[in-house]
Amino acid sequence: MTTPKVVLRVAKPVVLIAEELSSATLEALGPDFEVRNCDGANRVELLDALGKGVDAVLIRSATKMDAEAIGAAKGLKVIARAGVGLDNVEIPAATAAGVMVVNAPTSNIVSAAELAIALLLASARHVSQAHAALRNGKWARSKYTGVELFEKTLGIVGFGRIGQLVAARMQAFGMKVIAYDPYLQPARAAQLGVRLVDLDELLGISDFITIHLPKTKETANLIGVEALKKVKPTVRIINAARGGVLDELALYDAIKEGRVGGAGLDVFSTEPCTDSPLFGLDQVVATPHLGASTDEAQERAGIAVAVSVRKALAGELVPDAVNVKGGIIHEDVRPALSLVEKLAGVLIGLAGEVPVNLEVAVHGEIAKHDCSVLGLSAMKGALLGLGAEDVTYVNAPGLALERGLATTVTADEVSPDHRNIVTLNAALSRGVQITVSGTLMGIRQVQKIVAIDSYDLDLVPTENMIFMRYADRPGVVGTVGNILGKASINIGGMQVARNHEGGEALMAITVDSPVVPRVLESLAQETGANLVRSVTLGV
Repeated sequence: MTTPKVVLRVAKPVVLIAEELSSATLEALGPDFEVRNCDGANRVELLDALGKGVDAVLIRSATKMDAEAIGAAKGLKVIARAGVGLDNVEIPAATAAGVMVVNAPTSNIVSAAELAIALLLASARHVSQAHAALRNGKWARSKYTGVELFEKTLGIVGFGRIGQLVAARMQAFGMKVIAYDPYLQPARAAQLGVRLVDLDELLGISDFITIHLPKTKETANLIGVEALKKVKPTVRIINAARGGVLDELALYDAIKEGRVGGAGLDVFSTEPCTDSPLFGLDQVVATPHLGASTDEAQERAGIAVAVSVRKALAGELVPDAVNVKGGIIHEDVRPALSLVEKLAGVLIGLAGEVPVNLEVAVHGEIAKHDCSVLGLSAMKGALLGLGAEDVTYVNAPGLALERGLATTVTADEVSPDHRNIVTLNAALSRGVQITVSGTLMGIRQVQKIVAIDSYDLDLVPTENMIFMRYADRPGVVGTVGNILGKASINIGGMQVARNHEGGEALMAITVDSPVVPRVLESLAQETGANLVRSVTLGV
């Protein structure tokens, strides 16, 4: 009789898709996830789906992920917005819950720039009004005489990525381009053939104005009653960025009174917007927030957030995470994230307490890049070593603050012994200093612990390790092997380092299973070691 095989099925992480996304999104996610679907705009259906346990939720603009929704989703690790805007995500609530929030910040920049240009052209040549008249049986050529763009001045309010794309394209039309952006260096604008001006000058000399700013407290109604008193009466104003930056009531009054020539609008202060006095004006062409509504933008957004979800659920730091400090991580720095997290776990295991201060010292080639994110990685590893649960790159700073744990990062491109080396220095409350150093070796970037305090090692960090410090003498290795053998603990590797013959030695052992306290006690008693620690890492 054949004994039936028992097949263990590991539950896949659950990804909830709350709105319609491109098929490329599912392809980018791959087969490693259980995908569920719901109508995120239906509040009851959304809360019910979240309450069944999900690891990630993918949304667009119709799903509201507020504190209630986040609270209902036990185990939620990441909210991914397939687009740019995050008005529908309560980021502080997500951060407090340790939930990473990611978006696709560059997915729609070409589409948004092209729509702004489409609105500008439509406004200049009365395209939508002439089309409507023709459909109503009117051949009104003289009524819809427009203006050329050639040699006109285009004022761009907000000269970020989209504004710069618009500038490059409109320069091809022969337009003179000026821009207002208090955060951009004039040299960068000059490289693009654009002159930076203050807002008042832009308002006064522009024939066309296009807005490319996010809505913040500072930019709300930036182009409002007073601003519209400073423009040419023939100016045409385009807003395909965010509703509320342009005061719609003030714009309506200015057009009605002949102080503004026309407008092209894709966004509104309240959306959906189907009843605005602006829609009744022949000088206005409007679209229902179509800036990102191209097949290409939707596909790029879906793929981008799918990749971010994969990284987030793998425990990686995601460059597009909006509630994680660190920003874009250079590809040369990224492999060190996991190494530093493990070094911090080892350090905490050796220290047995919360350090007064934890310094991350980076030496070598990667030091020329921004390595500040390694402080966050050390913080996460230290917290896990201290027994904290559900630590993420999102909530690690808050959890560290509660425990009085602070990290600093220093960088020096000089590294005499290794191409790159990272050293964690911890000062303990009892006046003791502990250091753990590691590096990444070879093409495969193999993680190695290369030093603990003054002891040189060559140790690959594993899930379970034992560290012992004792007086150097014969027989200790055999004693340790005997104790672990009796406890059925298999040794994967062992290294012994010493400061000098007959002095103090450090033994590092990798083992295949966790070590219980009674085994550590036996090791200490039978070897006379003054330090015996087991360290468990999530590898």
